[in-house]
Amino acid sequence: MIRVGITGQAGFVGTHLYNHLGLQPEKYERVPFEDSFFDDIAKLRNFVKQCDVIVHLAAMNRHESEQVIYDTNIRLNRDLIAAMEAENVTPHVLFSSSTQEERDNLYGKSKREGREMIEAWATKTGASFSGLVVPNVYGEFSRPNYNTFIATFAHKLINGEQPTVMVDSDVKLIYVGSLCRFIISQFSEKGVRKVEVPHDFEKKVTEILALFENYKTLYFEQGFIPELKDINEVNLFNTFRSYIEPRCMKLVQHADPRGVFVETIKLGVGGQVSFSTTVPGITRGNHFHTRKIERFTVIKGKAVIELRKIGTCEVCEFHLDGTEPAYVDMPVWYTHNIKNVGEDELYTQFWINEWYNPADGDTYFETV
Repeated sequence: MIRVGITGQAGFVGTHLYNHLGLQPEKYERVPFEDSFFDDIAKLRNFVKQCDVIVHLAAMNRHESEQVIYDTNIRLNRDLIAAMEAENVTPHVLFSSSTQEERDNLYGKSKREGREMIEAWATKTGASFSGLVVPNVYGEFSRPNYNTFIATFAHKLINGEQPTVMVDSDVKLIYVGSLCRFIISQFSEKGVRKVEVPHDFEKKVTEILALFENYKTLYFEQGFIPELKDINEVNLFNTFRSYIEPRCMKLVQHADPRGVFVETIKLGVGGQVSFSTTVPGITRGNHFHTRKIERFTVIKGKAVIELRKIGTCEVCEFHLDGTEPAYVDMPVWYTHNIKNVGEDELYTQFWINEWYNPADGDTYFETV
């Protein structure tokens, strides 16, 4: 069991890394961290002495004053080193730096000097240290106008605004899930190292915007699942839809003397369609996915669908009735279930964008 603490646990990457570690509870014990620990040396010292590994993500990325950014980031590094020295502990520290290290700005300077500070501490004490130089990170739930232009584009489009491209450059990008898996893979490495984190792909800013405009038209406005050519586009699509609040969408029902006909899914991507009946009072699900795209469509009977974002307490609840066919799409990192609350059998159609693979099911059980 490896005890892992994450400074900046509540941030974008920190939240994802904390959740990814939670997928393997038999391997990793998560040591809780709060930002307030940097204002209380006793709490910071208590934190560091519990950790075998510290992933140091805490940093200020944006502020009106570049000097404030620089001073804050340097202070966070000094405080962390001081706490480890006071407790005489040498956990493996993984420091999140940036490709901006070499740029002529104080943020980049704070990252470069911060990496060098902890590297010097590790060399002196014999601790292991990994200075991770990270490319542009994107993914679900990142903050618009703060973490990445991708979050800003998605947020603006969904809220009826048109993003502006200031510079149309090629950008090297890594999905936050890829970054978390890479960070975890480095826990067992020894020595003092500077590590260039590999990017997933490279695209122009305008190419990302064009994809998102297509997602807005097809998915957000019409409910179609767009064509997704590879795992990178799946990750971009899941990122885009993470800015849409969970919703229940009514379907058009065509009736004639033979019965009714309802189009439930229009898609440019394959996957698997399943059908189930559920007897009254029974609940299915109570699990979540980290990459899969899934749609529940109620076509007969009465159901309640519940969703809860992992790490939060708020539950979204939708009541569906087969007399008015409707569907709910499941965002990634939301545990979800469906319960028959009627007196008759519930008929539900399930669509997911991947065939089920028992060796890599991407299905994690947690009660809503």
